[in-house]
Amino acid sequence: MRIVIVGQQDFGKAVMEAFLGRGDEVAGVFCAPEKPGARPDALKMAALEKGVKLFQFPSLKNPEAHAAMQDLSAELGVMAFVLQFAPQEFVRIPRFGTIQYHPSLLPKFRGPSSINWPIIRGETKTGLTIFRPTDGLDEGPVILQKETHLGPDDTLGTVYFDRLFPMGVAAILEAADLVLAGRHRELMQDESLATYEGWCREAEARVHWANHVDFIYNLIRGCNPAPGAWTTLNGRKLQIFDARKHVVRTLGAVRGKIGEVVEAGASSFSVTAQGGRIEVFKAKLADGKKLPAGEFIASAGITVGTVFGG
Repeated sequence: MRIVIVGQQDFGKAVMEAFLGRGDEVAGVFCAPEKPGARPDALKMAALEKGVKLFQFPSLKNPEAHAAMQDLSAELGVMAFVLQFAPQEFVRIPRFGTIQYHPSLLPKFRGPSSINWPIIRGETKTGLTIFRPTDGLDEGPVILQKETHLGPDDTLGTVYFDRLFPMGVAAILEAADLVLAGRHRELMQDESLATYEGWCREAEARVHWANHVDFIYNLIRGCNPAPGAWTTLNGRKLQIFDARKHVVRTLGAVRGKIGEVVEAGASSFSVTAQGGRIEVFKAKLADGKKLPAGEFIASAGITVGTVFGG
């Protein structure tokens, strides 16, 4: 088939390479311009390396973007990790229209941080959706979905890199084949089940030690590796990555006060929260490096009795 990729970064690159690897023709690639000082986009560099036509328009609403898409005479558009708004006049240009990847089970978790939020909210499953893009955010008819279990210790990293990334590439290929063969179904999303969550960024990733240990642990998991759950140490930002929760089930068994370090050893340190403690194995202070807990304790001067979040 002759396709056009609209996307960016490693996921867009992997999708392009998957189509090329099985003998399909990638007529062109659209990716957003890099911000000043940012590293070159991985999809952009792969397209240039393979001699694929590359377009970087500030907006896909531009007449120039529409003309470029028209000139490519593609059979199918494929949106793989797209943050730019793509209007209907653009996505409908390919002969069989356009399909889009979203890493959640739509209509739940519409929005840009759809992998973070199911973990933060303690969901036990998530997945991906291939759908038809509309002018509404993640609202188009569904072509196919794939589910994956969310384990109690899964993180953003394990869910995305181990499952939703490879599953997503395979699902896009499957959906593309169904669409071109005319064997796909398009099911409208049930708006009564729809949820929308915005970005999970610094403000949303702050740890409040007075929350229950379950909530704190889910926040840490859902922000690992990005944006990184954080607290403060003597007014400096401290990010927590690899961790484990310890729930106390006996009255009066919680040691220390909220936010206090109650254990500090060679491989971890533990902080008290409501209903238990968080054991931290990897952390990062301000603009420093991400370190194993033993090294971090020494460099940050953490001892039993240190209090976070003050």
